[in-house]
Amino acid sequence: MKLDETNFLLYAAKNYDNPQCFDTLEFYEDLKHFKYIKRLFNKYAETGDLKERLIINHLVIIYNMFGVEAATRMLFFKLRGYEKLLKPFLVYMNYMPETIREIGVFAENIKSSDIQMDENIVSILRKI
Repeated sequence: MKLDETNFLLYAAKNYDNPQCFDTLEFYEDLKHFKYIKRLFNKYAETGDLKERLIINHLVIIYNMFGVEAATRMLFFKLRGYEKLLKPFLVYMNYMPETIREIGVFAENIKSSDIQMDENIVSILRKI
């Protein structure tokens, strides 16, 4: 099933696993973690200031709520254009697959080998 804007919420809800969730408000709060990561990547792109531990914390929350495969697909969909910033974190966390399947309107398959990694982020993550 391709993942695009028309079915993102349905896909997220289908893969959502939070036993403590009692209402849809909590679900939408958990979805905001994608937006927070995007903001942190924007700040890094603009200023060079990387909050790597905060990004890792947001990623851990996302992976705990949605599972590895779904979270990875959702991250690559929501963070289009930031793949070279995202990939080092997923490699660091050992969540980077060989292929991310059917992303976007054209149901693209994204190959990990086609994504360059930001060398500065790689260097920072190696020190952790």
